[in-house]
Amino acid sequence: MNSVISINNLSKVYTGGHKALSDVSLDIRSGEILALLGPNGAGKTTLISIICGIVKPSEGSVTVNGHDILSEYRITRSLIGLVPQELTLGMFDTVWNTICFSRGLFGKKPDAGYLEKVLKDLSLWDKKDNAIMTLSGGMKRRVLIAKALSHEPSILFLDEPTAGVDVKLRKDMWELVESLRASGVTIILTTHYIEEAEAIADRVGVIDKGRLLVVDDKDALKHKLGKRQLCIELENAIESVPQELSSWNLELADDGNQIIYTYDTYSEDTGVAGLMRAIDKSSLDLKDITTSQSSLEDIFINLVETQ
Repeated sequence: MNSVISINNLSKVYTGGHKALSDVSLDIRSGEILALLGPNGAGKTTLISIICGIVKPSEGSVTVNGHDILSEYRITRSLIGLVPQELTLGMFDTVWNTICFSRGLFGKKPDAGYLEKVLKDLSLWDKKDNAIMTLSGGMKRRVLIAKALSHEPSILFLDEPTAGVDVKLRKDMWELVESLRASGVTIILTTHYIEEAEAIADRVGVIDKGRLLVVDDKDALKHKLGKRQLCIELENAIESVPQELSSWNLELADDGNQIIYTYDTYSEDTGVAGLMRAIDKSSLDLKDITTSQSSLEDIFINLVETQ
């Protein structure tokens, strides 16, 4: 798959010495959904702001569809739609005038049919003549998305798009993101909601302290860095793991009512079969057995905490 955005050795040092980005390199594929995860202050917004031409990099380069973001700013910016974290809207203007004005800023000819479709997709059509100030917070966030899509960009950045919105609206936005990707739009989103990345992203990148720690396909990331656990619930609590089971490096949980075995599903010998045989020969009475796979949230927390 072709790269629509190429980021090479990108760094940003703000006045005062704060290093917001450190030697970040990343290729973003055409037509994919890439989720960038990271705690507050990790550098996610700085990275987006540089690509969109809002902030100048200290070092490195970025190209969008082969065009340099600095020397060919007008071309690269016209290819990008940006939904910022903060509400940046004229409160006294109407929804319709807001998106028409935004389309005009990019030199696009009027297209009422296209803008009508955008508003309908965002469930805003019945609000088109309403002043922005009369809308709810969730509706205002939808207007930001409509504004970002008004000039028909091929790349869409969503910086914390569902922050502060209800569960239903969040799911509606996920469906919109999927439909945009189906139409060929490349989507990059930052989020604090791990389930958001897990639900809609093709690839996931983790940023912390200005460094890109990892980026990979969502499922591959879980396979590489995730763990699988076998949870054995006991009929009677025990104070310690029996000596005959010591070679499996088991953990006691739930006040001695559970034994936890962590293993790699891709290992030639997971050890599960041998463990179950050993337990069968032991004096332990089993109540239930369950397994679980590490989530992206587990992986994210582990990556950030070990840096």
